Amino acid sequence: MGKVMDLSCFDLRKAVYEQAQAIADLVNLTYRGDIGWTTEASIISGDRTSRNEIQAALMDPDAYFFITSQAQLLTSCIYVAKKQDYAYIGFFSVHPSLQGKGLGKFVLAQTEIFAMETMRVRKFIMFVVSQRQELIAFYERRGYVRTGRIETYPVQTNIGVPKISGLTIEYLEKIL
Repeated sequence: MGKVMDLSCFDLRKAVYEQAQAIADLVNLTYRGDIGWTTEASIISGDRTSRNEIQAALMDPDAYFFITSQAQLLTSCIYVAKKQDYAYIGFFSVHPSLQGKGLGKFVLAQTEIFAMETMRVRKFIMFVVSQRQELIAFYERRGYVRTGRIETYPVQTNIGVPKISGLTIEYLEKIL
């Protein structure tokens, strides 16, 4: 992991509809690009998301899409949507050139605080590819626990095609 950066220059703000393509590009670079510790390119091919999927998420009245940027570079994004008694977290991405410097921890923590204060939730749920043990460990260090809910990788949702057999997703949750 790299040196921790000065996070005071990052402002977590709500994304706008016109940023959908840039957000999709960041998510695809983060999860299907050639660099960064979050890449899944060795086990999944194809895009992780599309502009249309991001636009739909941006239009959800019970959800927020947050971003950070530096100059003209979109540096991170995260989606949080209120569902019944919990908040779902998805599309969480940090630009590969900035990974390992504390930005992801900062963005996740700020989003959780926002969700608790604004959405009035204390439980957070997300899913990750089960075979990504280092990603699961990242979330476990932040208080997320494995729920035991494991499902076959959802090829039908157009989030990529497995390159290995037996790929699954696993749900994690955190209660504050």
